[in-house]
Amino acid sequence: MTPLALAPTRADLHRLLAAAEGRGRTAAVFTMGALHEGHASLVRAAREAVGPAGFVIVTVFVNPLQFGAGEDLDRYPRTLEADLKTVEAAGADAVFAPPVDEVYPGGAPQITIAAGPMGERYEGASRPGHFDGMLTVVAKLLHLTAPDVVFFGAKDAQQVALVRRMVADLNFPVEVVAAPTVRQDDGLALSSRNRYLSDAERRTALTLSRALFAGRDRLAAAEPAGPDAVRAAARAVLDEAAGAEPPLDLDYLALVDPADFTEAAEGHTGEAILAVAAKVGTTRLIDNISLTFGART
Repeated sequence: MTPLALAPTRADLHRLLAAAEGRGRTAAVFTMGALHEGHASLVRAAREAVGPAGFVIVTVFVNPLQFGAGEDLDRYPRTLEADLKTVEAAGADAVFAPPVDEVYPGGAPQITIAAGPMGERYEGASRPGHFDGMLTVVAKLLHLTAPDVVFFGAKDAQQVALVRRMVADLNFPVEVVAAPTVRQDDGLALSSRNRYLSDAERRTALTLSRALFAGRDRLAAAEPAGPDAVRAAARAVLDEAAGAEPPLDLDYLALVDPADFTEAAEGHTGEAILAVAAKVGTTRLIDNISLTFGART
């Protein structure tokens, strides 16, 4: 196995990609660093997709366009040395870890990707401009790395939906794969922001996954359950935790159609996403699960 290659500049990246020509398919995983087992699972999925002869590249770039006023750009952890070890062990061939001026050489771009109405709902409403910045950097990274397939985590469901829509609408020649959310044994979804939680805050944060699982279990119960019943089951868990200490500051609970992130109506059939977002202390967390309505015969 060849050692992991590090490309800090676009010129370095181009040399690596040229050297990889003829190896077969290329898979990419785009990250902002502070990597954990969830990211490692994406790299392993990428390796499996392209096989031992393929090329797997991981990007590590904290994108300033995704952070709004008062958000944690400066606080966001930078752990490149540990990140390199994580992705090498998971099977990556190379890491593109550029400084900001390599990705935005002229400063903040004057032309960006607009996320449209789907990007203004839920996460977009809570973080105005976030998805415009995300899509802009994803578009740039797709151009720079030119993968055949790109992997994202399903925990960022609205992000995945928007990337898929951008790829379809703008004719990017790439397959977008959403890999399953990785959870700890107690159900908490892995996130780079979990490191900010105190022990007490972490216990409160478990309410998010418990609410999602309650909605899932309601759907799976013997008697038929529609979207309203699923929402109610999840909401009941959140309401029970209203007196938690430290408190859970709920942003939203939503059951949406993944095609456009509008609320799933009571007669909805097919796939839906049950999503939740909340603050625990100063840490904002998101989680979701995928459900299928009307699948029983």
